[in-house]
Amino acid sequence: MSSPNPNPVPNSDRLKQLKQFDESKIGVKGLVDKGLTTIPSFFIHPVDPNLEPITRTGYKHSIPVVDFSAPRSTVIEQIHFASTTLGFFQIINHDVPLDAINRIIGSIKLFNELPDEVKMKYYSRDMTRGAAYSTNFDLYNSKAASWRDTLQMRLAPTLPEWEFVPEVCREAVVEWDKEVVKIGEELMGLLCEGLGVNKGRLKELSCLDARIMAAHYYPYCPQPELTKGLTPHTDPGVLTVLVQNEVTGLQVKFGGDWVDLEPIPGAIVINIGDILQVVMADSEQNALSRTTSLFACSIFNFAGALFLNIISNDEYKSVEHRVLANPFQEPRVSVAVFFNPGQRENPFGPLPELISDEKPAVYREFTFMDYMRRFFSKELDGKSLTKYYRVSNQI
Repeated sequence: MSSPNPNPVPNSDRLKQLKQFDESKIGVKGLVDKGLTTIPSFFIHPVDPNLEPITRTGYKHSIPVVDFSAPRSTVIEQIHFASTTLGFFQIINHDVPLDAINRIIGSIKLFNELPDEVKMKYYSRDMTRGAAYSTNFDLYNSKAASWRDTLQMRLAPTLPEWEFVPEVCREAVVEWDKEVVKIGEELMGLLCEGLGVNKGRLKELSCLDARIMAAHYYPYCPQPELTKGLTPHTDPGVLTVLVQNEVTGLQVKFGGDWVDLEPIPGAIVINIGDILQVVMADSEQNALSRTTSLFACSIFNFAGALFLNIISNDEYKSVEHRVLANPFQEPRVSVAVFFNPGQRENPFGPLPELISDEKPAVYREFTFMDYMRRFFSKELDGKSLTKYYRVSNQI
């Protein structure tokens, strides 16, 4: 195992290195293509005993798999169990065509493996046009960079300017968004029924109305024990729908263990967001305005999954997850679509239907925008902010 650099890089030198890398526009994939055997110092994370990429942790637990071909009552029961315990599950035998899954994953892989000079024209930290390719949206804010490249696209409420979406991805992105909306609406209905509320409740709260796609490419890392693919975090919105190729790396925290989420061909990964652990009390709708930067766009990416955590009055769980740096020659590719509420200024809080004398509201009301401002005032490397909004917290 390699050892981290014992001499920290001074902030001024680190900033210079970050800018030099960012302005090269080659991404992490470009570094790998150059044949480097030692990762740049700004990618090195603090020592983590659970980061060993070969001997993985968490074998005594497994991520639930829900078979959509089972009777509806069984599916509701299984989703409710998974959502109240681990906050993650995979679905199989759903109606999403396998070809559509393969096309979106394949198109993202194809884009990332284009020559640098082709990809460079899409490299940007400006999301005003609804699409951008970059390495780490929080590159300048995090303590250490992570070993991945990302193509982000706004899918709703407004579409991106298509000339800024790589041509090799456009058709697959349009197709995938249609499939994701259908499965997202079905899942939200099942989640509502599991809570004992009307199956259209989340749709009424505009939870299908704002969507961001984040397509991650994790190339081979020569020193995977020194860095991460994605730091531990919870998703702060409603629901995250993810597909991935066969390369492992995604882990979910359960108790003190990091549990491997083993890829299943054709399966779709679902995870609960913080706000679903709370639900909006006021159903008046406001349109979600356009985000104006890659940083702001990413706020809405991670905003979706926390929503279920909150609106369910703590019944559904939003849990930490991470991605290990990739030790394999084959790249890991994942495509996540984040469902976020289309309302930003109205108050959110536990659904009134879920509050009683026996179970009072666990969270106080807040606006979505206030939550997101607080979420991104810290790095994406720890526990969610749901505890900040708990009634017992007098901050």
